[in-house]
Amino acid sequence: MVASIDSDTLGTLGLRSTQDTQTSSKEKAKLGQDAFMELMIAQLRNQDPMKPMENGEFLTQIAQFSQVSGMQELQDSFKSLSESLVSNQALQAASLVGRDVLAPTGLGVLASGQPIHGSVELPAASSRVTVNIYDSAGQKVRGLELGNQAAGAAMYQWDGLRDDGTYAPPGNYLISAQAEFNGTSEAVEALVVNRVDGVTLSRSGGLLLDLAGVGPVDFEQVKQIL
Repeated sequence: MVASIDSDTLGTLGLRSTQDTQTSSKEKAKLGQDAFMELMIAQLRNQDPMKPMENGEFLTQIAQFSQVSGMQELQDSFKSLSESLVSNQALQAASLVGRDVLAPTGLGVLASGQPIHGSVELPAASSRVTVNIYDSAGQKVRGLELGNQAAGAAMYQWDGLRDDGTYAPPGNYLISAQAEFNGTSEAVEALVVNRVDGVTLSRSGGLLLDLAGVGPVDFEQVKQIL
């Protein structure tokens, strides 16, 4: 059994004063544990047999310290697990390099023998769906009429043929879509198929896919892996 420690003994421990409240929370937690251990050791060294401390109080302090240490170990375990999951996800995503994905990029790459294709997401059945293709200058080069479409995904493909009957040169083209619902024309989401050139890990821990001709796109935006 140990005795409670008096004010003089506490002074010798070099415990921090209330003026340290500006220190970061992490720093306070670490120093608090060290100070607690010093306090426990001081209690053992300065025990007064004439005024013993109750065993229950001593055990309560030990339990409190164990609880704090256990929480820190649990936090470290969760951090390690999170890092492991991110690394595993990055390894799996690396297998996407060279494959095609369907995403709402609004930008397609026209190459020789490789048409631009994708789908239009329709929240309801439409009497008329149109996919519009624009060049880098914003000039419309082709309007693809998909006609009457049911709700869901309406597929489209552009082989590079312009409205005037000539072929557009290879390059990047903007894709947009419109659909008529009850006689009213509305803009709808146009998804485009693009090739994955690389995978990187963002600062927030998420995955970014480097799409050919498009650039980085958040992996969570991908609707389908082809």
